[in-house]
Amino acid sequence: MSSHTADAHVIDPAGGCPHALNARLRSQGAVAEVVLPGGVPGAVVLGHDALKEFLAHPDVAKDARHFPGLHDGTVPPDWPLRVFANAQGMHTADDADHRRLRSLVGNAFTARQVERLRPRVEELTARLLDDLDAAAAASPDGVADLRTHFALPLPMSVICELLGVDREHRGRLHHLSNTVIVSTDTTPAEVMAAVRELVALMGTIAAARRAAPGDDLTSALIAARDGDGDRLSEAELIGTMRLMLVAGHETTLNLISNAVRALCTHRDQLALVREGKASWSDVVEETLRWDGPVSWFPFRYPTRDVSVAGTVIPRGTPVLAGYTAAGRDASAYGPGADRFDITRRNGRNLSFGHGAHYCVGAPLARLEAGIALERLFDRFPDLDLAVPDAELPYQRSFIGNSVQTLPVRLA
Repeated sequence: MSSHTADAHVIDPAGGCPHALNARLRSQGAVAEVVLPGGVPGAVVLGHDALKEFLAHPDVAKDARHFPGLHDGTVPPDWPLRVFANAQGMHTADDADHRRLRSLVGNAFTARQVERLRPRVEELTARLLDDLDAAAAASPDGVADLRTHFALPLPMSVICELLGVDREHRGRLHHLSNTVIVSTDTTPAEVMAAVRELVALMGTIAAARRAAPGDDLTSALIAARDGDGDRLSEAELIGTMRLMLVAGHETTLNLISNAVRALCTHRDQLALVREGKASWSDVVEETLRWDGPVSWFPFRYPTRDVSVAGTVIPRGTPVLAGYTAAGRDASAYGPGADRFDITRRNGRNLSFGHGAHYCVGAPLARLEAGIALERLFDRFPDLDLAVPDAELPYQRSFIGNSVQTLPVRLA
């Protein structure tokens, strides 16, 4: 790979459905050169085995100090993707720093701790299904947006309750996180303004928990000390809260949305669950593989020239993890990799990552999505899309992978 060659794929900041592009790039190799928005050269790892190797590679880092272009003036100060590189938290830390930050959060997301949340997730799901029903009943055409009334407020409520975030902040938090993390076609000025407001809002939430600590994760993070008695720095605290909030709802929102779309367009697969021939967990896993919630995620940086699937990625290159591409890789999933098949038994997908940075919230996302889908289709067995799937407007993002709205009819 050079600084970038003429045939490097130029990423469209407006994103869209990634699957045709993934197939085209994957046919040329497991690693592709790309030009990131702003003209910055980078790479994306698209093959399943290549991505698995890359994510756990000892010579690949998350800390942006390994990205020379960010510090030597070649990447402009207002580069819109700087927000991913500059964030502070366990997702941009390596080695001992990463282990320290992850251990503080990890206790809240063990399988046992997550299972304790099941009654609350079930209670919220029941309430939101009532809201969805009411929204459809109030609509002149009987149509309601499943994202607005169900797929968003469920994970948003759960993560905000876990973090001790007051209800009045939740709508704004989603808007800001969407601007900063998901929408990649916003202007640098919009991104920077949203980052500033998001950081300020996190500071407000942290201050409220300092003044009145509760039985929540933010209070625990504020009180936590490591073995040497060091607390989290303010930047680490805000960065960790921001990561928890954004990752804790945006991905599950997309996972639930994509699963509903898949089931509505594959009624035979829905019938298999109904008949007890497959489980809701099978639906969740196949959705993660076939149409994962995150498409191309930034960034990792080789700390030396690294060879992946026969392609050398130069030291300091910003590399995207191509999760949706790996999910449909025929070399891993066979000739039917493009087919949505909940009876598939192909081992675990990579949609929550792999290695040291495997998503700490994966058990919670799986729990929420499984409960949400089971209760949704139990309550509304004839639920269907109100608009053909191909006509639904896609998220304007090459990072998030879902639709902007999901209008459904409940019966």
